[in-house]
Formats: sequence, C-alpha cells, structure tokens
Amino acid sequence: GHLRVPGRGLLPPAPLFYVYFAIMDWKIIARARAILEKEQGCITKDWGGKVPIALVYPNAYYVGMSNLGFQTVYRLFNREPGIVCERAFADETLRDKEGFISLESQRPLSDFPVIAFSIPYELDYFNLALVLRHSNIPLYAEERVDGDPIIIAGGPAVSANPEPLALLVDAFVIGEGEEIIPRLAEVFRETITSPRADALERLRRIPGVYVPALHRPGDKPVPRQWVRHLDDYPTHSVVLTWDTEFGDMYLIEIGRGCGRGCRFCLAGHIYRPPRERSVEALLEQAREGLQWRDTIGLVSAAVSDYSRMDELAEELMTLGGCISVSSLRVETVSEKLLKALAQSGTRTITLAPEAGSERLRRIIGKPITDRELFRAVELAARYRIPRLKLYFMLGLPGERDEDVEAAITLVGEIRRRFPGEVSVNLSPFVPKAHTPFQWVAMPPVEVIKERVKRLKRGLMRQGVEVQAESPAWAAIQGVLSRGDRKLGRILVEIAHRDEGATLHNWRDAMEKAGLDEAEYIRERGLDEKLPWSVVDMSVRMQYLRQRLEEAFAKDSLSG
Repeated sequence: GHLRVPGRGLLPPAPLFYVYFAIMDWKIIARARAILEKEQGCITKDWGGKVPIALVYPNAYYVGMSNLGFQTVYRLFNREPGIVCERAFADETLRDKEGFISLESQRPLSDFPVIAFSIPYELDYFNLALVLRHSNIPLYAEERVDGDPIIIAGGPAVSANPEPLALLVDAFVIGEGEEIIPRLAEVFRETITSPRADALERLRRIPGVYVPALHRPGDKPVPRQWVRHLDDYPTHSVVLTWDTEFGDMYLIEIGRGCGRGCRFCLAGHIYRPPRERSVEALLEQAREGLQWRDTIGLVSAAVSDYSRMDELAEELMTLGGCISVSSLRVETVSEKLLKALAQSGTRTITLAPEAGSERLRRIIGKPITDRELFRAVELAARYRIPRLKLYFMLGLPGERDEDVEAAITLVGEIRRRFPGEVSVNLSPFVPKAHTPFQWVAMPPVEVIKERVKRLKRGLMRQGVEVQAESPAWAAIQGVLSRGDRKLGRILVEIAHRDEGATLHNWRDAMEKAGLDEAEYIRERGLDEKLPWSVVDMSVRMQYLRQRLEEAFAKDSLSG
C-alpha cells in the first residue's frame, strides 16, 4: 500500500514528501504536468491548513473538461476559504500503481479527505466504482472508517435517482450546487478532524443533501435545491484548454431549464422553472471570454428559446466575437440568429425532430410540424451552413413501424431542401425518473436493433451518414436510470473484474446476483413505490400522471 497521509489527507511532513513522490510513477506525473502546461485558468493552492477536495469527473479528461457543470463546481469550491479543490478523471493515462491521481498536485485520491464526483450520465456509474477500487478506498460506504475519504456525488443523473449508487456514496447533492457548496465547505472545514459519523450527520442537515445511511423509511424526501437568480452565479468556462470538444471557444450558460415539457426529457423537468440570464450579464462574461478565445459558445437546454436571442447575437457580433450554439429549437430558429452563426463560420447546425411523424411528436410532447422543420432547414440552406445534424429517438412510447418509415421519408424531404451534408444521430429512448414517461416500458433490445437496422438502411440509401448508439448499452442506462439500491452490488462486482464494464460482465454479474434486466425496464404501475421517491424534484406525481394520460389521449384522437 502507499503512504497514508496523516490527518485524513493533509500535507505529509516534509521528510516524507520525497519518499511519497518517489513511489509514484514519474511518467504519470509528467503526463499530468504536461496537461497543466496547456491550460489557462487552472487553480493551484498550497495545502497548508486547508481541506483538500478531489473533484472527479468519472470519464476521460477530454470529456470532463468539455463539461461546464464540472468546471463550475471546481471554481465554486476553490472560491471557498480554507478549501483546496483539485480535479481528477477516470482516465487511464492519469493512473499509476497507487491509483488515479489529482491533476494539480499529482497526489493519489486516497490522500484527499473528501472526494466529490460530478456525474451527468448513468453509464459513468461504472467508472465511479472503478476509481474507488483503484484508489484503494472501500467501495461500500458502510465499510469506510475514520481516516477514509468521505465520498459525495452530484449532477443531473444522481439528482434524479441516487439509489443505484446509494451503497457506494456517503452523501448526494440533490439539484443545483451553487447554493449548497458554501454549506458543504463549512461542514468539511469544521469536521476535518471529527469522526466520520459526525461529518455525515452534519451533512444530512444541509437542505438538498441526501445521506442514504441516515435516511429512514418515512423520512421526508430530500428537496432539490435551485438557483432563483442566475445572474448571481455566472456560469462560464473556468479552465481553457485545446484538449476538449469545445477547445476553440469560451462557453457561457445563457439559461437553465426549459419550459417546453417534452415528456421524455429529464432536463426539462428537474431544472424547473426555466430561468434566463440578462443580456447585460452575458455580455460582461463574453467580454472576459473574448480576451482568450474568438468564439463564444452559448449553452442552454434550448438556445434559440432565449427570449432576447436576436439582441444577444447582434451584441456579441458587435463585440467582434463569433458565436456557436448547441442544439436549436426548430420553432424559434430566427433569421438573425442564423445570419450571425453563418458570419461566425458555423459549419454544423443541429436540430432534433426526435420522431419521424407529427403524430409521434405530439405523443412525446414535442409537437413541431414538418412545415416548421422545413422552414428551419431552408433558413440554414439560405445562409449556406455546410452541415446539418438531425437527432432521432427510437423505441418511443406509442411508436409504430410506420413511424420508422416516416423518419426515412422526412430525412429525404430535408435532403431535397438542404444542399449540404446531412447526418443523423439515432438514440434509443431511455425512460427517466421525474418525467411523465418514468412509468413506461423500454422496448426489448431486439426490437430496437431491428428498427435501427431498418432506419440505417433507408437513410444510407439516401447518402446520409448515420450514427447509432448501442441498444444494449441504452438498456443498461435504462436499468440504472430507474434502478434501486441492489444495483450497487453489480457496480462493485464489475469494478473488481479486469475488463471492467463489458456487456458480458454486466449480464454475468446480474445473473449471479439473481437480478433481471427485464424487471428494471418493464412498465411501472402508476401507484407503484418508485426508488427515486427519496428525492423531491418539485414535480408533482399528479402532474406527471396527467401528462402521461394526455399523451395517449392525443394518440387516440389522431388515429
């Protein structure tokens, strides 16, 4: 084992320091330092007298550093007095024989008294277990003792349903982190030398913190926390590096949440009410960003829904910046916005019809018409945008064979209107907690595979490039998104296997545990007790039931 640092992760005494680094792999340290050299905005602090927190993104550096939420939590923790927060990743290139290391000081994660995981996606749960295993930290929360790190986790996936990780994680942050982080920091500062049980009890008292070991049947659900005034918390790129998906731009969040209420969408339900930042606040952030990058990347659930989008785009262009956007909402794509994007050299516009027929789009709560879609496509063509990317989902509730054919026909119509390159991204539908579709079944993997094959064949005949996500992995995501505590044992079992998360290991571990994937992806009864009822995301069950019933009432009306 490696040297345990006294005081639950505080800096080792000076004579030990050299021994401590000598047992680490210098190649890994050199790799971490090479990454830091390419960054602008990295925050480094001396550990003396501070509580060190390792903030872990359970995926590769490239993926984690493309995530604005992760960067924001890093900045907010480091803003707190008496706290030093360093980044780490489930990245094999940043792991030596002692386990994964932090980027800033290249210390093993087990030297940190607190390890915080930022988790946007369910499939990264496997990596959380792997990081703990390779860092020689007991995987089960109940097996950790005084001197072991406290493991916390937050992000959209675990806020919606923390239960699959409840056996592994000591405390979950439910909802938006901005107003919880100062309170977490206070508890960590005051309990750094206290017994573990005292720290967990203090954490439990913070509104929005769920401590599974201390939550009793009959306790009230833990209420999610959310920011009332976004302008109080600017959210933008903190560390800039070219080694990310958005390396050439400075990202700014322009709004949070979405008022559209698509029945399948997690973000549209757990980030309510939709909120916007003021143009003035955004321009102030953009002025700062343009000192470092030429392009401002606007981030939001639906960028074109921002109420002052045309004005913002115009002002950003006046500042001499280029703009880039994530996905656009078909109904609100404006000529001014497309003109600004074209002038910025945007090469790809992304639209998400989700379903091939208007009937199915009404069922899923995204009632855009073909005519509206064609209008947006024709605008993109008029401004000579070279590429168009379309997102479709397969296996949606109420989907029929003719909807698959309708998608092929629809893309054909779009090809006729758009002279550039058209590509299609296919995702299997995954039901999410706290949405109207939280009760519906996922179709069997074989059914989805067949539909993917048919759609791919029809689209490739038209010369359309198609990327499809794996139906088998989507089913696993579906198990985790609506899963219960029993799945923690599966995650631990897989973490101890050499090849890690493979389809074979998943099926084998499930079988050995006597668990059935079909039991998790089945339809749920409307009165069934749901694992995620331990958290309150401010969305009433009655409202979700009503929205579910409306979906299929519309289906019967439209034949």
